[in-house]
Amino acid sequence: MSELKRKRKTKFFLACILLFFSAEIFSQNTPEEFNILFYNVENLFDIKNNPETLDDEFTPSGERRWTYKRFQKKLLDISKVILNASGWKPPQLVALCEVENMYVLEKLLSDTPLQSHSYKIIHKESPDRRGIDVTLLYNEKEFYPIEYQYIPLKNQSDSVLQTREILYVSGILAETDTIHLFANHWPSRYSGLLESLENRTLAAKTLRNKIEELQQKFANPKIVIMGDFNDQPSDESLLLHLGAVEIPQPSTTDAQQLYNLSFPWMKDDLGTLKYQSQWSVFDQIIITGSLLNTSEQIFTRPEWASIVKLPFLFEKDERYGGLKTYRTYSGFRYNGGFSDHLPVMLKIQLNQH
Repeated sequence: MSELKRKRKTKFFLACILLFFSAEIFSQNTPEEFNILFYNVENLFDIKNNPETLDDEFTPSGERRWTYKRFQKKLLDISKVILNASGWKPPQLVALCEVENMYVLEKLLSDTPLQSHSYKIIHKESPDRRGIDVTLLYNEKEFYPIEYQYIPLKNQSDSVLQTREILYVSGILAETDTIHLFANHWPSRYSGLLESLENRTLAAKTLRNKIEELQQKFANPKIVIMGDFNDQPSDESLLLHLGAVEIPQPSTTDAQQLYNLSFPWMKDDLGTLKYQSQWSVFDQIIITGSLLNTSEQIFTRPEWASIVKLPFLFEKDERYGGLKTYRTYSGFRYNGGFSDHLPVMLKIQLNQH
């Protein structure tokens, strides 16, 4: 071997070593990304009639002609959303609402491509009349749950409302720091906006009490609140009773203040669900200011809260123009789509010190 070839080979070898160590150093200093998804999946029911709940329409002989084939397609559709929501790596935490029971969740994780991911389930049957629940899927390799609690809505006479409970989960993200997550599906407007306002106010006050309890117990806990609130960020249930405000400009944030990161979405031409020609922002992301401190082990930024706008979640709105959500049912007509809501997602960065 000539001296020139030997020198070239040595230089190539040193370059490879340098590249290897540079990659190692870069990977160690690059913060990891952690994503939390919330999705109202629009009536994920099995096909069996539960005599204790109002689910009769979601049976093969019911008004919606809900068959096992349609159920299977629904599971695949939900898995497609979860797998594509955050790019190449699925969200580590997935909060879902409008799911009927543990069976449908187990089928979601066993009968779809989600089976190759390490998701576990937190679930409890709610007192909701229709039997729909709020639940959490978590990647057990990247999230360690410490505790969870389902918080019922109780009126002044201490009676439990027949609606969804608020799910509270605390856990450790990627062996780094503790996060406190609340998944919500507040009472709907079905009986009328004003008639149902009292129940959403109760949900807001119930959640507020739990948050204040956490803030008394821990120093500046990092709290994430997600859900379908059936109200917009500027409505009094969220703004006044929960106390979730818009981040001030210029930004000077308080570690214990609740900030609704969904306010900017109201200025866009698209929300999280559409009724006739009107888009609304019912699905929202709220955090404590403690999560906006970029020097902490985990943090986020206001622009990292987003509506998931995957192209296949939309269809053309022939009646009102533009786009609308590609939903499973349009009234009682089977439409074969995904959901009447769009998912929302929060990205969290992990500082690796």
